[in-house]
Amino acid sequence: MSSQQSIVIVGGTAGIGRHLAERLAKRGDEVVITGRDQARTQAIAKEIGGRTRGVGFDLAEPEKIAGRLSDVAKVDSLVLAAIERDNNTVRDFDIKRAIRLATLKLVGYVETVHVLCPRLTANASIVLFGGQARERPYPGSTTVTTVNGGVTSMVRTLATELAPIRVNAIHPGIVGDSPTWSGKAEVLKNAIARTPTKRLATMEDCTGAALFLMENQGVNGVNLVVDGGWTIL
Repeated sequence: MSSQQSIVIVGGTAGIGRHLAERLAKRGDEVVITGRDQARTQAIAKEIGGRTRGVGFDLAEPEKIAGRLSDVAKVDSLVLAAIERDNNTVRDFDIKRAIRLATLKLVGYVETVHVLCPRLTANASIVLFGGQARERPYPGSTTVTTVNGGVTSMVRTLATELAPIRVNAIHPGIVGDSPTWSGKAEVLKNAIARTPTKRLATMEDCTGAALFLMENQGVNGVNLVVDGGWTIL
């Protein structure tokens, strides 16, 4: 993939999404980042700099997505990196939180693709973000595990329906330098002990994996795990 691409990163205001936006802006790409709050998203776009601009909308309100993305003219890559934490068990089930997360990923992701589909270029790619809770559930991950499993299947159906547009997903495990894990040294220590590489994945690792999926024209319909091999233990 050459430089000067037009890339949309949904969930580009924090974490891996922002890290990826910063990398792309630095190399000269035109980057649209999205977040729930318009003013905050625009401020972060200004911090990232380059040819970055911010658009505010909430994936959990999918009926508003089309209007908010109406001025995006061309898309070479679409990255759906928005995630939301949810601690929800079967025995103590919060219906509102579950509906929000399921809507965000299983409806909001697809609606974003639907809206931008006519603007995808001939060699465009789509990268979805899931997570390894799909394979490694934990107490409270009922909804997270379910929706990330849905992302796994979403990759296959979108790759079929949108061909020749490529569709892939990245499923990070514990990302050691993510703000999510700040102050959880004991949890990280235990995770490192169970990881064959003896190091946790980093945001840079995940950004590199996302770029690979965006740019390698031979990769399609893949659910790529980035967790240092934890699943083989």
